[in-house]
Amino acid sequence: MYDVVVIGSGPGGYVAAIRAAQLGLKTACVEKSKPLGGTCLNVGCIPSKSLLQSSELYWLLRNKAQEHGIHATELSYDFTHMMQRKDKVVKGFNDGIAALFKKNRIDRFEGEASFLNPQTLKIAGQEVSARHFIIATGSEPIPLPFLPFDEEKILSSTGALALKKVPKKLIVVGAGVIGVELGSVYKRLGSEVTFIEFLDRICPTFDEAVSKTFQEILEKQGMTFHLSSKVTSGKVTPTHVELLVDKNSYEADVVLIAIGRRAYTQGLNLQAIGITLDSKGMIPVDGAFRTAQPHIFAIGDVIDGPMLAHKASDEGVAAAEIIAGLSPHIEYIAIPNVVYTLPEVAAVGITEREAKAMNLTFKTGTFPFKINSRAKCSGEDEGFVKMIAEARTGRLLGIHIIGAHAGELIAEATLALERKTTALELANTSHAHPTYAEAIKEAALSIAKHALHR
Repeated sequence: MYDVVVIGSGPGGYVAAIRAAQLGLKTACVEKSKPLGGTCLNVGCIPSKSLLQSSELYWLLRNKAQEHGIHATELSYDFTHMMQRKDKVVKGFNDGIAALFKKNRIDRFEGEASFLNPQTLKIAGQEVSARHFIIATGSEPIPLPFLPFDEEKILSSTGALALKKVPKKLIVVGAGVIGVELGSVYKRLGSEVTFIEFLDRICPTFDEAVSKTFQEILEKQGMTFHLSSKVTSGKVTPTHVELLVDKNSYEADVVLIAIGRRAYTQGLNLQAIGITLDSKGMIPVDGAFRTAQPHIFAIGDVIDGPMLAHKASDEGVAAAEIIAGLSPHIEYIAIPNVVYTLPEVAAVGITEREAKAMNLTFKTGTFPFKINSRAKCSGEDEGFVKMIAEARTGRLLGIHIIGAHAGELIAEATLALERKTTALELANTSHAHPTYAEAIKEAALSIAKHALHR
């Protein structure tokens, strides 16, 4: 019998398995697919970032090189090679996780897991028992009810990462993080990209000022947005897809449906062991990730909260440590979110709208990259840093960045929230010059109305 069996090998599952093994627990991991790594590694975060990087290099050479006196003549790209590079990156990480399992003596079972009873799983015809289980089965894309995924013309994010050629016309239904990232990839490579968004702004979980500026920048790059719009029907023909959006008709070579994701719990046979999903189809857990069966834990996309790989990893570590008798803590307000477009968008903490809804008394401070030295030198001066701080104490509540390298800059902001830092403490921290990070210092200074360079 195992001490811990982890179901799922995504960024929550494989990290949970490694941490459990490090703590001396006899550990196994179940994965229904042959490659390890789950959605994030195989058909999500990693392949999309690979394509974003390849397409960004091409776009920069076409649109920005001349500003630096660089003339890239007869520029072209090899889409097949881009895809092969993406696959190579993914395989490297697949092999890396397998090596980590071997190093930590984690047994691996391949196949779908189903609970026979609270202590036993059935996996590909064999039974596996454990004292504890961690469910980390992740999530799957949500289709439109009248447009099921065929991954040829009606794409989920999985299909969008495996196209054989760049489409001339691409419609993206949903202007959230996944939609704008994959839409950006194909726009840079020459597609005509149109977004249909049901809500009144793009990436609605971000601060409103960030969402507004973000849309303006993407529109300058040639993307088209139809907000407050609803797809009411669709038709797939041999040559294209027709969508009816409210009373308007649109055509495209392919359509990417990016309206969200849902917890993946199919086949686990949870009801048979007394675990009932909530109204959102997620597994209810207590503050220690325990389900209705106290020895069965659940983490990541199958429980409430943002569907982020690093959230799942943090929860996986925490669940393993709780099983081992430790008392970990996750500061959920200090979990960042990033969009890897050009420029990037990143945020941690609460938005201004959320602060108002909570009846907080707060101050804000902003600083634009257009007067940041490093951004001007690099020609990457779009966007700004915005901070929200409690008025009385100056404690930081939220930091929002749209600009070059925002995904890296947000680490400092995340640490600031994790450690309950004040704006003044952050402002008084020395930042190297010239760096993009100086915009964080200046935004903090601006809360006290004494930014040095504005």
